[in-house]
Amino acid sequence: MLIRLRNIYKIYGEGLESEVRALNGVSIGIDYGEFVAIAGASGSGKSTMMNVLGCLDVPTYGEYYLAGEDVSEMNDKQLSHIRNKQIGFIFQGYNLIPALTAQENVELPLVYQGVGAAARRQMALEALERVGLADRAKHHPSEMSGGQQQRVAIARAIATRPPIIMADEPTGALDSKTGLEVLAFLQQFNREGSTILLITHDNGIAATARRIVRLSDGKIVEDHEQEVDWL
Repeated sequence: MLIRLRNIYKIYGEGLESEVRALNGVSIGIDYGEFVAIAGASGSGKSTMMNVLGCLDVPTYGEYYLAGEDVSEMNDKQLSHIRNKQIGFIFQGYNLIPALTAQENVELPLVYQGVGAAARRQMALEALERVGLADRAKHHPSEMSGGQQQRVAIARAIATRPPIIMADEPTGALDSKTGLEVLAFLQQFNREGSTILLITHDNGIAATARRIVRLSDGKIVEDHEQEVDWL
């Protein structure tokens, strides 16, 4: 089992009248190579769940095992190491650095991993080639469309060849045609063996995943597998 959450709580303002249980006793297992959509309305807890799964935040209570390691008690440095080695992130807002070229943005996680300059360049160009942007390697984000910027963000997520790709509303800022292209990339990476976690409020987007986990008020209210049409 790649991911196992056991009775996870994330509580803000615990014990206060204004206490919020963003996650309220969540337990789930996700295996290697799955494509899972974590769906729900705004305030359902899906973003908090992604932050916990992505080691961007720690639970108030409960256990989180990632590839057999208990990460729920790790410190910031250890969590940073896990994020850098195990997870590629794709965000709705792209999160590119404007002053850097596409290639330099893609190289960033490789810099953090200590990869040498020549190898970094090669891996970044290969990742940009995968998303059809090798010819825009020297362009800055301001010189690209939203769809191109998101493809750079995808290249950055896959450059380190992480086993897990987490996509948080990755089509939210895109038109429908470009959004489908992004989802097709995710399906392709899944076919190649990557575990995909897709966070979305959109049922149509969730339908591209093989498994849907639906949250409401910090609890899992639905968890089922489905047949999907490959894009």
